[in-house]
Amino acid sequence: MHTLYSPLRLQQTKKKMFTLGLNQYRNTHFRVLNNMKIKYKEVMAEQVLALPKMDKVIIDYILYPKTKHLCDLDNILSVHSKFIQDSLVELDRLPDDNYLHILESRFRFGEIDKLNPRVEIIIKEIK
Repeated sequence: MHTLYSPLRLQQTKKKMFTLGLNQYRNTHFRVLNNMKIKYKEVMAEQVLALPKMDKVIIDYILYPKTKHLCDLDNILSVHSKFIQDSLVELDRLPDDNYLHILESRFRFGEIDKLNPRVEIIIKEIK
């Protein structure tokens, strides 16, 4: 089992942050989205490259938000799921991100973490 730690937001410009969530994703120009996906892969590359090459996995996504503000897990974790699964393939840790290789994805709420808001991505290899 492997655990990765993903930020909830990325620096888009010097003054602007990009929140990794479906609400911002759907309202953002495709070029900005592509840049954010590339930046996400760069931010996560060290953790992803430390993983072994795998063929079949189950992935759990656990949200640890900064505040008690109610949120929709799917809105936040679906973008994390898309970005990390594409990164796993592009960095050669999975052959593809289809159902033959990612057998199951699960979204959960962890707890409020004011000091370290994040998404924990737990990857379990299936032999």
